[in-house]
Amino acid sequence: MRKPNDITLKEGIGKLLNVYKLKGKFDETSVVALWPDLMGKAIANRTTQIYVSQGKLFVRIESSVIKNELLMVRSGIIQKINERAGSEVITAIVFL
Repeated sequence: MRKPNDITLKEGIGKLLNVYKLKGKFDETSVVALWPDLMGKAIANRTTQIYVSQGKLFVRIESSVIKNELLMVRSGIIQKINERAGSEVITAIVFL
């Protein structure tokens, strides 16, 4: 039987991240971890470096052809990442 002040583990972790002001960094690292799942194996294998800084996702891709393709669908990628993260974590993508 649940007591009135009981919360789920998910809610507890969310409150903990908010109190210690770690939610932003946690969301940024989850975006980096989700990159292979979101973009697929072919693009993930050609990605050599990925990091987030000040709301911008920086991605270094070896193939210029793939880089051009991704530049054309940049806004769709941002939308997909933010939907998966559950909040607006990424505002721009920079392909290096």
